[in-house]
Amino acid sequence: MKDSEGWHSGQKSEFMQILASDKYASLCDQRGLYEKVRKTKDSKLMSKLLVAYTDNLANSCIDIPSFKSAQDERKSRTFKTHYEIYRQKVDPAQIKMQLAAGWSIEKILKPYVPTYREWDRLLSAYRSLQRQEGADPVLVHKVRLNLERVKLLKPETSKNYALVNIPEYRVRIIENGKTMLSMKVIVGKTRLQTPIFGQDLKYIVVNPQWNVPDSIARNEIIPKTLKNPNYLKKQRLVIRRDYNLDSPALSFNAVNPRAYVGGKGPVPFKFIEPPSKRNGLGRVKFLFPNHYSVYMHDTQSKHLFKRKVRTYSHGCVRLERPNELLKYIIEHYTNLSWEEAKEKYDSLKTHYIAITKRLPVHTAYFTTYIDDDGTLRVFKDIYGYDRLQKLKF
Repeated sequence: MKDSEGWHSGQKSEFMQILASDKYASLCDQRGLYEKVRKTKDSKLMSKLLVAYTDNLANSCIDIPSFKSAQDERKSRTFKTHYEIYRQKVDPAQIKMQLAAGWSIEKILKPYVPTYREWDRLLSAYRSLQRQEGADPVLVHKVRLNLERVKLLKPETSKNYALVNIPEYRVRIIENGKTMLSMKVIVGKTRLQTPIFGQDLKYIVVNPQWNVPDSIARNEIIPKTLKNPNYLKKQRLVIRRDYNLDSPALSFNAVNPRAYVGGKGPVPFKFIEPPSKRNGLGRVKFLFPNHYSVYMHDTQSKHLFKRKVRTYSHGCVRLERPNELLKYIIEHYTNLSWEEAKEKYDSLKTHYIAITKRLPVHTAYFTTYIDDDGTLRVFKDIYGYDRLQKLKF
């Protein structure tokens, strides 16, 4: 039998058990309301708490408005930072209908529980630290903050995904909870940060040409060429009206370059580095189309992978062993054989290879991470998000 709010007695008992242990780490700023519900068992208050608990599970216990404000304050022409927030809608009317229909609380909450393995691992580590006498409160807070960041990742149904953990300078291919491939990466400079977001891998480009973004053209290529007329030749760059290598060639002095130093807006001519063994992007790039123009790619700067701190790119992700990733993706996520792909690779001509099996790519920001052997690892807050993201407690 249900009451006027649609609650069955079994649902109430189930919800109170979830709250008692805070099973999904989502009480956060609702502890005062929880105490009232615990003492009164008032159905209206319980409904209000269920909606709030679900929202905290779906959208994290991070103070999003405060974080967005802090992000906006530090953005500028020379400071690039982006952190995608994937908010999920929690409809109170829908929850009330589900209650009335007799749904269990676990079933109501299930669509909002993160499916990433990082969720289970960080939640387990957090619980362990809570039980640990004398645990460092700074570490406890740090683990909890990273647990909340899992909630902010793009909601995912796939058990297979690529995870770029920026503070760790590492990318992993994860399939059904197991790490299938892992390697070092180089990420964006502290003022040109690799954005946090998620998109599906769509295709691979072997022997890519480098289409120099207008921002780099304005702030780096043009000023350096004005100082050194041999710069373009040294960097193997050519000028075209657009990013088509077959379009007519242009000379540097004929395009009025001084008019496009600094500032914003499109540049009406383009710098291109043609495909070669010495191309700045290396021999392969992995594209997951996004409005940040960020992708994973090979690099000529192999020596940088020996360094502990690897913040050197303009935002893209440079790969330590790109050919190993290429082979794995070809064999598991395309219709090509490795032999067919290798033939395209060896041609030194640009080829696009379509991805035929879904593989989401997530650039993430975990300053604590649980290794496959269960070790809790802690990383430096290179982009300042530990400081900017406040918990609603």
